[in-house]
Amino acid sequence: MLKGNCIIAQSGGPTSVINASLAGIITAAKDFKGIKKVLGMRFGIEGLLGGDIIDLGKLSSKTIKALNNTPSSALGSSRYKLTDADLPKILAALKENDIRYIFFIGGNDTMDTINRIELYARRQNYELAGIGVPKTVDNDLFGTDHTPGFPSAARYVAISVMQAGILARDMQKVDKFVIFQAIGRKAGWLAAAAAAGKRAPEDAPHILCLPERAFDKEKFLKNVKSCHDRYGFVSIVCGEGIAYADGSPVSASKTADRFSNVEFGAMGGTSAAMVLHRMITDEFGWRGEFQIPESLIMCAADRAVGLDIEEANMAGRAAVELAKQGKSDLMVTLERGHGKRYRCTTGSIPLGEAAIKARPMPDEFISKDGDFVTDAFLDYIRPLVGELPQYAGLDF
Repeated sequence: MLKGNCIIAQSGGPTSVINASLAGIITAAKDFKGIKKVLGMRFGIEGLLGGDIIDLGKLSSKTIKALNNTPSSALGSSRYKLTDADLPKILAALKENDIRYIFFIGGNDTMDTINRIELYARRQNYELAGIGVPKTVDNDLFGTDHTPGFPSAARYVAISVMQAGILARDMQKVDKFVIFQAIGRKAGWLAAAAAAGKRAPEDAPHILCLPERAFDKEKFLKNVKSCHDRYGFVSIVCGEGIAYADGSPVSASKTADRFSNVEFGAMGGTSAAMVLHRMITDEFGWRGEFQIPESLIMCAADRAVGLDIEEANMAGRAAVELAKQGKSDLMVTLERGHGKRYRCTTGSIPLGEAAIKARPMPDEFISKDGDFVTDAFLDYIRPLVGELPQYAGLDF
C-alpha cells in the first residue's frame, strides 16, 4: 500500500453535482489509512503548478455534506492544456507535498491530463496512483452508461423545453416558432433529452436537430412548415454543434479552446439557434424566439436530480476504493443493470481510453428520419431525469 497525501482537482466545465463527487472522495479518503492528508488544488492543474493547495481535511462534516447540494466547482476549475514542460514541475510539486494519490474530476481532456501525469511519474519511478472521476453534462465520455452531471442537465433541458413549448403554444398568434439550443458540442445527448417531457404529438419539442445527423436546410424548412400547419406553432431543439454534410458548422463559430474544441457561438460568433431562426424568418416571414441558456444548464442546482447527486458521490467514493486496491490509471464508470428497474453500479476503464474516445448518441437512439429520438432513448433517459411536472391545458 502506498502511503502519503492525496490531492483532488476539478477541471473543465462544472455541473450541478460535481461537488458531490468531491464530497465522496474527501469522505472516503479520510477513512483510508494509506492517505495522510486530503489536499485540494485550486483551479485545476494550475493550482498544483502555482502552489495553490489547500487542506480539505480541515473541512467540517457539515461543509462536506453541504457540498453534495452545491453547484459549480468548489475548488475552482481550469481549461489549462498541459505541456511536456509542465511535467517535471508537477512531479516536483508532488514530491514536495508527499502526494501519492491524485484524483481528477472531469471529462475527456481532464482524463488526458491525469493520464499524462500518471505515465510521467511512472517513467520517473515515482509511485503515484492516478484515478479519474467522470464529469460532463455532455454525456459523451466513453465507457460509461452516463456521466454524473448529465441527468440534472438533461432535466434542466426537458423542463425548459416543456415550459417554452407551452409559451409558444399560447403565443402562436404572435410568435410562430421557438428554438432552444442545447450545449454538448458534437454530441446530441442534451438536445435529445428535451423529448423526455413530451406526452402527445402536439407537445414540444416537434423537431430535434442533432449533431449526429447532417443538417439539411431544405428538409428542415419543409419539416418546420409541416409542423406549423399541424400544430399552429413549431418547437425546435438544436444541439450547438450541428453541422452540414460537408462538416462545416451551422453556427458561424470559428474559435476553439486550448484542446481544439470549437467554442460554438463564442467571441461574437453566431450560434446555431440564431442561424436557424434567420432561415425560418427569411423563408416564411414569421416572428419567433430562440433561447440559449449556455452555462446555466451546468449549474442549476434547483433542478438537480437526487439520483445524480447520489451517483456523483458514489463515483467519488469508488475512485478512492480503486486506489485502496492498489489500482491506478483508471477512470470510474457508471454501469446500468439489465431489466426494467433502474439500477446502477460502478466499474472502471483505462484513462487512455476515456481520454481519446468520445461517445456520440448511438443510431438506435435516433429516429430513422433523423429528426427525433426513438422509444429506446426515452427508456434510457426517463429514469435519469426523474418525474417531470405535468402542466394543465384547457380541454375544448
